Amino acid sequence: MSLPVGKLIAIGGAEDKGSDENGDVHRSNLNFFELGILRRIVEEAGGPLSQIEVITTASTIPYEVGNNYLNAFGKIGCTNIGVMHIRNREDAMKEEYLERIRVCNGVMFSGGNQLRLSATFGGTDFLKTLHDRYRRESFVIAGTSAGAMAMSNTMIYEGNAARAHLKGEVKITTGLGFIDTVIIDSHFEKRGRFNRLAQAVATNPSCIGIGLSEDTGMLLTNGNRLEAIGSGLIIIIDGHNILHSNIADIPDGNPISIENLRVHFCEKGNGYDIAERKFLMEAKDGALIRKQVDVE
Repeated sequence: MSLPVGKLIAIGGAEDKGSDENGDVHRSNLNFFELGILRRIVEEAGGPLSQIEVITTASTIPYEVGNNYLNAFGKIGCTNIGVMHIRNREDAMKEEYLERIRVCNGVMFSGGNQLRLSATFGGTDFLKTLHDRYRRESFVIAGTSAGAMAMSNTMIYEGNAARAHLKGEVKITTGLGFIDTVIIDSHFEKRGRFNRLAQAVATNPSCIGIGLSEDTGMLLTNGNRLEAIGSGLIIIIDGHNILHSNIADIPDGNPISIENLRVHFCEKGNGYDIAERKFLMEAKDGALIRKQVDVE
């Protein structure tokens, strides 16, 4: 299968709008554009004249979220922005929205509840069109918080961080499927989600876990090469070399036990080669310098 021509940009949050897994609504400042992530989305989509569609489906406060994105993009000189308030599967099948994603340069999925994204778009022509454009064209698919987590085929949709060391506390389903070799978690440091992602990787060791801190994003090119952007850390969890795991044998509610889970920390400019499972010291503009990090 040929490599995707398009790019994925997954953002860890900070400007998250909507409700989290506890049902709490967050209205923090939309400030990640000051750190360059929103600028990078515009750059990768083709510049300030690019047409970008913001999809607010995940949020419970879509109009507030949409207006915030219009203001944020406007502050960096990008005004060719549309907002799609798609609330259900009937909306997702409307020809108006299909036509808009056929002609835009990129889309941005807002934060909120990632299960709303998979339940609304799964199996629709809307999602098929996004897949086709991502694979065949220089098309950008960006998402923040829930919008980032839903990008992968394997998606965490629920899991209390305080109990994530117990088997069965992390719930997984099928996401939007733009990439099938990773599991993405957001708000990673602030909400203490290491155990949550570790359990998800332990049950799916063929996948790489990607934990995105707030004000931080990953740019994925060629369907394989990750570059860290923004101010914080990306934490990579690799379960490929797990030697011992009790997760298949214990009852739900018992603590999990894992040996030889490999972890990498990536700051801005670092990267990761997903196919080779290698840390990259430099990942921008094709200047890929591999460094094998020995954590044993």
